[in-house]
Amino acid sequence: MFGKIVGLISGLMCAFPFWIIGTFNKDSREPISFWSGDTSLRTKVTNVKEYNNEMAKLYRKYALALFGMGIAFFLTPYLGVAVLVFNCTLGIYIVYRAYKKILGKYS
Repeated sequence: MFGKIVGLISGLMCAFPFWIIGTFNKDSREPISFWSGDTSLRTKVTNVKEYNNEMAKLYRKYALALFGMGIAFFLTPYLGVAVLVFNCTLGIYIVYRAYKKILGKYS
């Protein structure tokens, strides 16, 4: 039972920053970056408001996937590990591709 609770809390702790970014930065004047510390977006993004809306949706979707990982860990650790591996490999690749598509749309 202890492992299930640790997995649930870990999933929630991973999801929380993405949810915060997606919820509170959508109205920001600065573009939401994918890479930490990326300041080159200021010159690349033309419509910051629409770009931030789509990036906020993307970040909230990834937060939901990480929250699902925590729930899966609570149900059974084997399922949680499978979802964790998916989120950290193929999942982050899907998020990166979506980011590149959004960046291309608003550049």
